[in-house]
Amino acid sequence: MNVSSAFRPTRKRAAVVGALTAVAALALSVTASADATTEHLAPEKKPTVVLVHGAFADSSSWNGVIKRLKQDGYPVVAPANPLRGLKSDAEYLKSFLKSVQGPIVLAGHSYGGAVLTEAAENEPNVKALVYIAAFAPEKGESALELSNKYPGGTLGPTLNPVPFTLPGGGTGTDLYIRPDKFHHQFAADVPTRVSELMAATQRPVAASALEEQATHTAWKTIPSWNLITTQDLNIPAAAQRFMAERAHSHTTEIKASHAVTVSHPDAVARVIEQAARSTAGH
Repeated sequence: MNVSSAFRPTRKRAAVVGALTAVAALALSVTASADATTEHLAPEKKPTVVLVHGAFADSSSWNGVIKRLKQDGYPVVAPANPLRGLKSDAEYLKSFLKSVQGPIVLAGHSYGGAVLTEAAENEPNVKALVYIAAFAPEKGESALELSNKYPGGTLGPTLNPVPFTLPGGGTGTDLYIRPDKFHHQFAADVPTRVSELMAATQRPVAASALEEQATHTAWKTIPSWNLITTQDLNIPAAAQRFMAERAHSHTTEIKASHAVTVSHPDAVARVIEQAARSTAGH
């Protein structure tokens, strides 16, 4: 027997080998196509939502909102707002923003809106601003001035001023809402058992912070969204509308108290997500 002929593929064996090769090639082609499709359809990374609380509250006031945003796949952080002075609070927030990688949606409640307006200017990662029953001052304006611009606010008579020692000497004044007035003034649509806890844990704001004038206006260069609370006794709805219209914000109104982040977290989250979706591709 010729040894070489014993190992020469028969016509039938060659046909089988050819068929197997074709199947393997087809499988590789399908796999490559599937991988390409998967890569093409892969969702874009969602922006980080940074939440800034205001006066008479703390970061826990965002808890319901955070829960809903995280359920929808958004990374969320809610740093503490010092509530000591507009410029210093903004500098603190600005330094925090630099620690966040990728695009940012920056949302603020109440006085937190004034802080983010100051902090977000010249921050390229901040793609959208969201004002939740919040101040959006122009240069030279203060939160106190804006809250008194239109009738309807009743905060002043409910405040309890408490002196404190300044680091460099001298005395400042912290402002608290009196516990017996807190529910009606700040959180009328929040269950009483919850508003009582909020009153006990409220963070005071230095009176000078509310009087300090803004020096930057990020809403002039960054798109903004605004949730206006029509039952608000801290910042009258008319004042909120004035600021929203001036900033050309995408505006939503809701029948809610100033504590809308607690009483209507779903509505707040929806507005923030509207802003977040607008950042796609930025």
